[in-house]
Amino acid sequence: MSFSSYHLYFDDLETGQEWTSGGRTITEADIVNFAGFSGDFNPIHVDHEFAKGTPFRRPIAHGFGVFCIASGLGVMTPPVRTIALLRVDEWRFQLPVFAGDTIRCRSRVVEKTLRGRGKRGELVWHRSILNQDDKIVQEGEVVTLLECRPLTSTRNAGMRSAECGAEEAACEPR
Repeated sequence: MSFSSYHLYFDDLETGQEWTSGGRTITEADIVNFAGFSGDFNPIHVDHEFAKGTPFRRPIAHGFGVFCIASGLGVMTPPVRTIALLRVDEWRFQLPVFAGDTIRCRSRVVEKTLRGRGKRGELVWHRSILNQDDKIVQEGEVVTLLECRPLTSTRNAGMRSAECGAEEAACEPR
């Protein structure tokens, strides 16, 4: 199956739609690999003896590492035609994640704005990262740029008319 045959376009999404990804268990290797990749060897993440003296009593996963793993989970739930990540707004790190925890990513469409003369759209997502107990460990808003459905026939033009509104004339085929 090709990329275009199963990825959703901006036009296919509606405000309020929500998806939850499958789970992904965080491993010690994830934590060590993220430390090596990022250069963040803070002992709270990689030193078991040090971590025993913290409120967590054991190493915690890097917050940005968890964010990145959840980003990977969210990229296919739903599968969308993303052009770019534009920004992350008001992201909150609420609970620690440990090796052995399983996370999921819940994504809800908050806002849609047509851009680029109808060729793309900006989408505001509310993303929550949940652990195996359904507790939110991180959450905030992520803004992405998505492709609009190409107009190749009169039928497709009708599908886009509600989305394009006053900009319908600008929604010519690419």
